[in-house]
Amino acid sequence: MPFPFYIMHGKQAFIGTRCASYSINGVIKLKQNLKTLAKYIAIPLLAGSLSALLTRGGMGQFAALRKPPLSPPGWLFPVVWTALYILMGIASYLVSVSDAEEKSISRALAVYLYQLAVNFLWPVFFFDFGWRLFSFFWLLLLWAMIVLLIRMFYAISKPAAFLLLPYLLWVTFAGYLNFGIWVLNL
Repeated sequence: MPFPFYIMHGKQAFIGTRCASYSINGVIKLKQNLKTLAKYIAIPLLAGSLSALLTRGGMGQFAALRKPPLSPPGWLFPVVWTALYILMGIASYLVSVSDAEEKSISRALAVYLYQLAVNFLWPVFFFDFGWRLFSFFWLLLLWAMIVLLIRMFYAISKPAAFLLLPYLLWVTFAGYLNFGIWVLNL
């Protein structure tokens, strides 16, 4: 096996016996894309973190509530939400960098930000204010916005739409939990 070597010549890199073309602009663009991706991921993570910070006192009350069957342990919620926020960020990034019409992208990202605001407020209503039934209807609004968002993202980037499916499933499950908690704690 020949010893690998790396020689730069103009815009080509010779690695071993192979020649790979590269571009300084391509490397710069990759770094810019990664920074942009990180920003898109940071937006929902920051929104979720701020919401969790505002509602941290409500988790003690939540532990004392009667819960419906299939209620997961409390430690699972932040783990799942972190993963969902990362998927949301990636999905919004894919839409933002797509080759679709700018007007469609802008509309989809506006709906994305609106649903993120609705998502942000749900735990405040549920945990801080204790508005269980109102929170359930608020969650139905969020669910409808996610369905709309998936449809809009699908028209722009199918992978982006598919990345939101776990979010829709989790919010559906959260609706079941929310309604069950309201009924069991009347």
